[in-house]
Amino acid sequence: MGTPLGDFIRAKRDSTQPQSLGLPDHGRRRSPGLRRVDLAARAGISVEYLTRLEQGRDRNPSVAVVNALADALSLDPSERNHLRYLTKITGGACSAHTRPAPPPRTVRPSVLQTLRLLEPGIAVVTNRLGDILAHTSGYESVTSGTGLLDADIPNLTRYLFTDSRAQAFFADWDDVADEQVFDLWLAPSVESSEWFTAELAPTAGPDFTGRLNRHVVPRRGELRLNHPSGCQLRLLRETLELSSDAQQLVVFLPVDEETAQAVDQLSRRSHGGLRAIS
Repeated sequence: MGTPLGDFIRAKRDSTQPQSLGLPDHGRRRSPGLRRVDLAARAGISVEYLTRLEQGRDRNPSVAVVNALADALSLDPSERNHLRYLTKITGGACSAHTRPAPPPRTVRPSVLQTLRLLEPGIAVVTNRLGDILAHTSGYESVTSGTGLLDADIPNLTRYLFTDSRAQAFFADWDDVADEQVFDLWLAPSVESSEWFTAELAPTAGPDFTGRLNRHVVPRRGELRLNHPSGCQLRLLRETLELSSDAQQLVVFLPVDEETAQAVDQLSRRSHGGLRAIS
């Protein structure tokens, strides 16, 4: 049985072309990407040890080995952080006996007060599973008619993979889907991530599980939305980590004047206010 760490190393090895690292191309192979022997040589470890890591038979590599693998694969800073995080949760997996459970969904009063100060702007409080815990009227206006907020406990990840309207609403659906699936690795706890993944996988299907195992580190660029009213919105995202709560406060800012005017028109149609969901 594999581990998140082993899956990530293998996925990066398969997606790395030898030429990009200055290595010779050995021609057609059954498996894509970098050969195991080449990665092991670059990292200064044995092929046998690399095999054990990839297959999940070794869960506790040293810091030196982790850094050597990051160098050997030419990982960028965000990918290096993800590698270190997976090393941490993989090493603790053997002793984890906590029963999987959903994370708490309560938003602190001071965070709700901060949201009120952001009215009528576009802002939302979420956790890494995608639960939408509280939002401003501005957020409700730009998502109106999309079905995102229809559930008793709205969840962006579930919406993306199970609601047919999501692909029309998010102009760059593939990128947003990668972002949400990646965030499951950073969930409030390993247990809550496993709980949510097990609950969602049967309905979300292979597109969800395939993305989960690819470990694609997202770039999180501009968010483009196709509102059902016909407005096309371009938004920047500023994310404030509420680390003590394992939540995030995300503020959305119009990229251009056209978007700002469209958001203003949508807000005038909405008469809602701040909403906390728990």
